[in-house]
Amino acid sequence: MLSRSESKYIQTLSHKKQRDAERLFVVEGNKLAKEVLNSNYKVDKVYATQSWMNGNQKIEATLVTEDELQKISNLQTANDVLLIVEMSPYQRITSFKNTITLALDGIQDPGNFGTIIRIADWFGIQQIICSKDCVELYNPKVIQSTMGSFIRVNINYVDLDTTLQEANVPVYGALLNGGDVKEIEKPQEGILIIGNESKGIREPLLSHINKAISIKRIGGAESLNAAVATGILLSHLV
Repeated sequence: MLSRSESKYIQTLSHKKQRDAERLFVVEGNKLAKEVLNSNYKVDKVYATQSWMNGNQKIEATLVTEDELQKISNLQTANDVLLIVEMSPYQRITSFKNTITLALDGIQDPGNFGTIIRIADWFGIQQIICSKDCVELYNPKVIQSTMGSFIRVNINYVDLDTTLQEANVPVYGALLNGGDVKEIEKPQEGILIIGNESKGIREPLLSHINKAISIKRIGGAESLNAAVATGILLSHLV
């Protein structure tokens, strides 16, 4: 049985201010729960239905009904299990050598951000640097969209202008007037900047770009979703 006060407390973790204060975030669903439980993240509490507990008898969990789980869920339809997880300290990125790094400039949409993390994981990208106004990693929609990839990709929030200036590797920028990415030689190292969904890469960062690239348009679409563009660019660069 889930108490009213405990239920309300879990619901408060849908707000960034409370997550930051408690240093906790929410993970939901069978697949994500399995990934987190098998990772280095420390799980504070598990809330699960009887059917989930029957298949995971070695894991200590608080039994909840489907209705109780729905009340504390951020999903339209709750999915058997919800974890309260401790935030992991951000691991500072110290080198950009011999690897491809993503740089996200002002990405605001949680679904886009989570999907970009998932795409990065697919292509073996192990680190992403984000401007400080990017959406928060532990936003429930971000976590859900990553499908567990946030566990394997190191995310850092930095001053992009300073970081790019000091990186000492080629900097690629996704720009409409860039060269065709299909004609770019695959790099051994570098940083790929993806700009804000509607505004693109901000002016102060443009001076750091020494290799402007683009996806050549064939049809009539005005633009591409940031996550889709990231996937296409990485498929040619990695």
